[in-house]
Amino acid sequence: MISSLQGVAAHVGDDALVVVVGGVGLSVAVTPQVARTTHVGAQVHLHTHLVVREDALSLFGFETREELTVFTQLIGVTGVGPKSAMGVLSSLTVPQIAQAVTDDDDAPFKRVSGIGPKTAKLIVVQLAGKLAVVPTQTPAAVAPHGQVPLQVTQALIGLGWSERTAAEAVASVAEDAADADRASVQALLRLTLALLGPARKEPIGG
Repeated sequence: MISSLQGVAAHVGDDALVVVVGGVGLSVAVTPQVARTTHVGAQVHLHTHLVVREDALSLFGFETREELTVFTQLIGVTGVGPKSAMGVLSSLTVPQIAQAVTDDDDAPFKRVSGIGPKTAKLIVVQLAGKLAVVPTQTPAAVAPHGQVPLQVTQALIGLGWSERTAAEAVASVAEDAADADRASVQALLRLTLALLGPARKEPIGG
């Protein structure tokens, strides 16, 4: 079982990446959110689940272990396949999924493409008691809030941007980012890279 991978993005599609690991390009299905915040050449670290079928091996990747856990629980629900599970995670956050299950509310799942009323109800019933309503990251996984922009700025400087450009970009992205993204170095870095584009060298003081 491939439980995680770390490498360089060689191709970015709408809902899939090709990640080069040890010279081998692996195709990984991801949520559109991950695809939007990843660019070719970016370092990628994903928690993964390998689906083995007679005619195919399919790899699904997630930014957090919580997303991976929910994915595996979803595909255990009657009538929910990997693509439908990815649809749920593309439409709802982990806390939103957990809250809907806790509230016995199948309406959010009905709005997901490929999920019918019967399957939506089964998700709520079969996942009852299995999902805790908690943040998608534990405190240990989140850097001190005030340190996050600084760490992201330093990472961007290491990638070739000037301190001024990096700091201004981080500040701009952080202003509009969700609280969870502002508190996560990885998330804020991905969003800032999406704004800046491919790494490039700038003159000192540029």
